[in-house]
Amino acid sequence: MQEGRQSKNPFIVGLTGGIASGKSTIAEYFAGLGVPVVDTDVIAREVVMPGSAALAKIRDEFGPAVIDKSGALDRGAMRSLVFEDPDRRHRLESILHPVIRTEAFRQAQAAAGPYVIIVVPLLFESPMKDGMDRILVVDCSVDTQLERLRARDGESEERARRIIATQASRDERLSIADDVIENDGDKQASRNAVRQLHDAYLQLAGTKP
Repeated sequence: MQEGRQSKNPFIVGLTGGIASGKSTIAEYFAGLGVPVVDTDVIAREVVMPGSAALAKIRDEFGPAVIDKSGALDRGAMRSLVFEDPDRRHRLESILHPVIRTEAFRQAQAAAGPYVIIVVPLLFESPMKDGMDRILVVDCSVDTQLERLRARDGESEERARRIIATQASRDERLSIADDVIENDGDKQASRNAVRQLHDAYLQLAGTKP
């Protein structure tokens, strides 16, 4: 899946999965093997720092109510605005996603190593998938997602289900997967899967024209 990226190097693996599927854990396992990891969630926080062009556009689009007293983005207010309003969510994405995409690929190109992991939670919905050489989906059951969301974020089951429903379905994510890690709770099995994929990606990166 190499369309949409100008340079042929490095080999880029897009890592994705539903909310609370364990993407960060799997990314940490790759990082522990010395693989550079670019996290678009981290970039998303950085590009809306006070004084940034993206934050100014958000304020212009949504008004001062989404900016807190310190001049930073009020994430709770923003989340409340877009959570169940697809139009507002798309307007926010139209501001943030191009900036995040550009920065993610910039960091990937600057990284040292035979291949790079880019973590993109909503990769199925994003044109970024066309810039990946390989797509790895971290998969788990909806029941596991619900359990983790309730434990991690203190969500009610109803709200947790609504959050999951706003994302691509499990089948949709799997439809773009070149590789899948089942991550329902066996940490050693997940580590072993990462090790096997690491070896495979090293081979693929080494043989890439």
